[in-house]
Amino acid sequence: MRHIVLQLLLYSIVTGLFEPLYAADLRVAVASNFADTLAEVAAQFESETGQPVIIIRGSTGKLYAQILNGAPFDIFLAADSRRPELLEDKGRAVANSRFSYAAGRLVLWSLNPTLIDREGKVLATEDFRFLAIANPMLAPYGEAARQTLENLGLWESLRDRMVLGENISQTFQFVASGNATLGLVARSQQLMSGQTQSGSFWEVPTSLHEPIVQQGILLQDKQSARAFTDYMQTQAAEAVIVAHGYDLPGRND
Repeated sequence: MRHIVLQLLLYSIVTGLFEPLYAADLRVAVASNFADTLAEVAAQFESETGQPVIIIRGSTGKLYAQILNGAPFDIFLAADSRRPELLEDKGRAVANSRFSYAAGRLVLWSLNPTLIDREGKVLATEDFRFLAIANPMLAPYGEAARQTLENLGLWESLRDRMVLGENISQTFQFVASGNATLGLVARSQQLMSGQTQSGSFWEVPTSLHEPIVQQGILLQDKQSARAFTDYMQTQAAEAVIVAHGYDLPGRND
C-alpha cells in the first residue's frame, strides 16, 4: 500500500496540486451483494490512507441506469462484467480500467434445517410455497438463478411460486424473514449472515449457469479512485473477499 500513497504524493507535487491529497470523498457504487464486503475493504483502505470512501449500494441494473443519467460516482463495482463493458463501449467510463474483483456463487437456501437436500431436488417438489430470486432483468444473480432453473427444466413450472427481489439483498431478506420458504441467494450472504448453521442449503453447481464474474471500472480518472482499485487487488483485500464467500476470478471459480 505504501507505494500507492507515494505515487499519489508524487503526482500532487509534479502536477502542482496544492489541495489536500484526499480533499474529497471517494464515491463507490456497488452491487448490493458485495456492499458488506466492500465496507470492510474500504475501512482497511481508509485506515491506511486517510481517504474517506462513501458506498452507494443497489442493484447492478439500477446503478448502471443512474450512471448513464449522470450520477456522480467515481467507481462502479458491478455484479457482472456486461455493464462495465457497456459503459466502456459507450465512453461513459475510463478506457482500459475494467478489472475482475470477485466471482460469485449461488446457493439455494432455507431457514428450515431439513428442507433442502444435497442435490436441490426440493425444487421439483410441492414442499414449499414461495421461491425467492432476484429480478433477472436487474440483478446478475437473478439471471444466474433463471439460467439454473431453466437448465433444471423448472423455470416455467415454478413461475407462479416465484417472488422477485429488486436485488439480491432483498431476495435474501425474503427468505431470512420467512416470507419465502426457499431462495436462490449469494453464498456470501448466507455465509456472512451466520445462517449457514441454522438452515439448509445446496451450493448450485457452476455448470448450471454462466459464471458470475464481478467487474469494476473507473468512472472518473482520479488518483484516489485508481489507488482504491489498486488496493482491491492486493492480498489484504483479496483475503477479505475470500473470507466473505467469494472466489477469486480465474483461480477458484
